[in-house]
Amino acid sequence: MELHLKGKKALVTGGSRGIGLGIARMLAEEGCHLELASRSEANLGAARDMIAALAPHSRIGVHALDLGLAENCVALSRACPQVDILINNAGAIPQASLTAMDEAAWRAAWDLKMYGFINLTREVFRGMCERKRGVIVNIVGIAGERPRPDYLAGSMANAALMAMTRALGVEGSQHGVRVVGINPGNTETDRQVVRWKARAQAKLGDENRWRELTAHFPQGRLASTDEVAAAAVFLCSDRSAYTNATVLTIDGGWSVMQ
Repeated sequence: MELHLKGKKALVTGGSRGIGLGIARMLAEEGCHLELASRSEANLGAARDMIAALAPHSRIGVHALDLGLAENCVALSRACPQVDILINNAGAIPQASLTAMDEAAWRAAWDLKMYGFINLTREVFRGMCERKRGVIVNIVGIAGERPRPDYLAGSMANAALMAMTRALGVEGSQHGVRVVGINPGNTETDRQVVRWKARAQAKLGDENRWRELTAHFPQGRLASTDEVAAAAVFLCSDRSAYTNATVLTIDGGWSVMQ
């Protein structure tokens, strides 16, 4: 299916690994030019080289900076003017209950995952509305729908970002701008695999048996990063031009089963 993304300019945060890297690669393969942002210069360089080998006609800029700092969000938006697509993906909030996470850790986690999304979106959204075009895709997380006491900071941040997605989509529709979100469930990212391996080592005495611990999920496995990325790329395209102010859940039906 032709997605009509050739020549579009996309900014992907958290674009050096996991879901963000998967989205960036697929966008490049569809003909987009990329701006990738994350905190690790080394990971960004590896991501750029990998994508360039697969999509040599894609121009790829990289930006190593901490989007938990508001001034870096402003700087990044100025370094990447007139983007057609923004993928907000940076940030991971630690699992902890209310009493197990102190204020400093809580604020640090929210500075990147929640305020990073908010501050960068503010800058990019303004320009998109002025140009009367653009798409923003927020990669949020299933805990915003199903809050967990052992992941309270993440559950609350995700719920807030879901609300922002829907509200901005309503405003953006008046200016030719769409805002949508994706709530991935358990997904086979590098970070998640490390966690599952640790659990397998503790429970089974062998980290390589970690897939046995995920057999109770739909289809007996975690989602792949490509399955989430493909949905995001489709949402960016004109093929999904009437999809707005909504959040897509990609968890194989896990949240319905619980």
